[in-house]
Amino acid sequence: MLTLIASVKVAEYAEIVIALIDYGSGNLRSVHKALLQVGAEVRLAREPAELEGSAGVVLPGVGAFDDCIQALTQQGMLAAARQFIESGRPFLGICVGYQALFERSEEFNSGAAGMGIFGGKVVRFEAGNGLKIPQIGWNQLEIVQANCPLYRGIPNGSYVYFVHSFFPQPRDPSIVATRTEYGQTFASSVWRNNVFATQFHPEKSQKIGLQLLANFVEITRGAH
Repeated sequence: MLTLIASVKVAEYAEIVIALIDYGSGNLRSVHKALLQVGAEVRLAREPAELEGSAGVVLPGVGAFDDCIQALTQQGMLAAARQFIESGRPFLGICVGYQALFERSEEFNSGAAGMGIFGGKVVRFEAGNGLKIPQIGWNQLEIVQANCPLYRGIPNGSYVYFVHSFFPQPRDPSIVATRTEYGQTFASSVWRNNVFATQFHPEKSQKIGLQLLANFVEITRGAH
């Protein structure tokens, strides 16, 4: 099992800079803090030039799909993030940052186009199953791709923290890395090549979340 990266190992990662995209997302600070905790050197990126030279990129997000897409577009970061992904370097999307990788969302009859990295749309949980929407709290992961490096050292069935009413429906089932049940089964994370994304919040998921972020730091280090 991969040991969590302790603060004493920060110097080992000093040359590996991860860009954390800052477009006003409410969970920016907590993601920043968690990345620092696992030994990452983090640059807050507010314009496209600040992604250059980064070993990896993290796109956080809470709130509405449209707000995320519009803010990223206004800063020129939507296209910059897509170009970064095309460069082959590691990319991690979190919550709405996960949803933004898809083509579109049904949230509030959204007309905004996502990045389109993955085919599919973002949909709302079905009503009438007796469960509260949004899903807020801890839920389990069924790891579908055991070889996904983001889940190295993370046991199947681990609990992580969710806050969401919407989730992506990938057109290609082969990209699904984990599934979760909440009245219906949904793709709680995806992975394809250099792109990783989670519907849950690693920064709120305590030990498991820190392990996942530590794994992402390891991935960026290996790709450097």
